[in-house]
Amino acid sequence: MSATAVAPFSLKDFFKSFLLVELFKGMALTGRYALRRKVTIQYPEEKTPLSPRFRGLHAQRRYPNGEERCIACKLCEAVCPAMAITIESAEREDGTRRTTRYDIDLTKCIFCGFCEEACPVDAIVETHIFEYHGEKRGDLYFTKEMLLAVGDRYEKEIAAAKAADAKYR
Repeated sequence: MSATAVAPFSLKDFFKSFLLVELFKGMALTGRYALRRKVTIQYPEEKTPLSPRFRGLHAQRRYPNGEERCIACKLCEAVCPAMAITIESAEREDGTRRTTRYDIDLTKCIFCGFCEEACPVDAIVETHIFEYHGEKRGDLYFTKEMLLAVGDRYEKEIAAAKAADAKYR
């Protein structure tokens, strides 16, 4: 027997190849999907529903009396796997500690939500805002003032999302 064995001739394979069976199977599959209802949405006008636990743009919250919640415990900075958070703190006259600098570099952030989970006072949260952009690297570097402004603007939505998620925490 020879070292190079030839595969036996198959009449069935020959006719399948000659009659282009695979091509017609593919065309039938395409035809079935062509006649179905389309699932494409027109994005700016139509939006898909978001999960209550969606993690988008960060925000810092305030207490109802207007004081910022962050107590500068630096747990969010410690737990951040991407090292995207930078915090500096100082002690105030009344003996409490607050942040003097709270920066998040969103080009580094992986939106894992660890910062939100680690915060004992719910100061840093991730909102449902996903429609933001930056034209250059510095545009996605959020400072304390910017984060507080986002929190002030969307506080009602943030509080509603926290209340909806409270039974799962």
